[in-house]
Amino acid sequence: MTQPLPFLPFSKPTIDEATISAVADVLRSGWITTGPKVQAFEKQLSEYLGTRLVRTFNSGTCTMEIALRIAGVGAGDEVITTPISWVATANVIIETGATPVFADIDPVTRNIDLDKLEAAITPRTKAIIPVYLAGLPVDMDRLYAIAKKHNLRVIEDAAQALGSSWKGRRIGAFGDFVSFSFQANKNITSSEGGCLVVNNADEARLAEKYRLQGVTRTGFDGLEVDVLGGKFNMTDVAAAIGLGQFAHIDAVTEKRRSLARHYFDVFGSEFEGQSGAQLPVADFENSNWHMFQLVLPERITRATFMEKMMERQIGIGYHYPPIHLLKLYRELGFKEGMFPVAERVGRLIVSLPMFTAMNTADVERAVGAVKSVLAAASGAA
Repeated sequence: MTQPLPFLPFSKPTIDEATISAVADVLRSGWITTGPKVQAFEKQLSEYLGTRLVRTFNSGTCTMEIALRIAGVGAGDEVITTPISWVATANVIIETGATPVFADIDPVTRNIDLDKLEAAITPRTKAIIPVYLAGLPVDMDRLYAIAKKHNLRVIEDAAQALGSSWKGRRIGAFGDFVSFSFQANKNITSSEGGCLVVNNADEARLAEKYRLQGVTRTGFDGLEVDVLGGKFNMTDVAAAIGLGQFAHIDAVTEKRRSLARHYFDVFGSEFEGQSGAQLPVADFENSNWHMFQLVLPERITRATFMEKMMERQIGIGYHYPPIHLLKLYRELGFKEGMFPVAERVGRLIVSLPMFTAMNTADVERAVGAVKSVLAAASGAA
């Protein structure tokens, strides 16, 4: 009797025994909150990013909010971002009291359209939050030329882009603020967590204040609070996981690029024309291939596609619904039709399985299932 194939998830972390042992050592040490492991993790991240100053946090969401606060963004200001991202990207703008402004996306890269971004700038614009969807950066030269021209701060939402680069330089090794996430489905995880790359010692000190209630220690028996901070510190338990993961970052990036190449090979050059679906940009120099995303043809709904893939034991991710059409943002005045490219992509985009422990047979199985479902939807099978 033929055994059913195991479920193939769209994402799955790989935690080695050395990392599990390191976490156990932290738990046994009696020091499990922010301590020496966090410091070691920050040091490794800094070295990887060209010795830039890096501070870790308990999420890649608070990092963006803190960057906005360090940049002085607040009530009366506008911040431009993309409608295709996890909702956190826009939520943090509202958290500071500023107004989110969206610019539509490029239909090919699915990142923010820089022409539309520049057109959205007003005298109230204070900052830009570009998002590097699935690990693919925007045109960094053009992005920073726009920021310089209009005297804007840039908070790079590089949550998915650790290991990505631009023209041979690692994302995070240059630019303004850069925010990374170490959430469970990221290429490098600390279970939950994130880090913020800042520009100077003053910003680093301010980041430290914001991540722990605004507190500055003034001696053994004294402290001062001069900014409104929160509880955003990373623990040594999370940092131990991050350190273990980070030791493999180059191998992880190369493995994911190899899997992406195999996806393209198996789909074949005729797939898009025959199916009406759209593959991602085949970038193997800059992208870290955090996700391999497909935009479905109009003839099948995403819900139906996901259901049929699940029947074939293939997990599919949904990244992302257009932010401006979520209820909170509709109540702010956003409505359907404002960003048509983002709305089409957001309605049809899916993420195929992509994780380090996958092999070529997994890719072939996923592609075979995609082709079968799309063929059935067109009446060809």
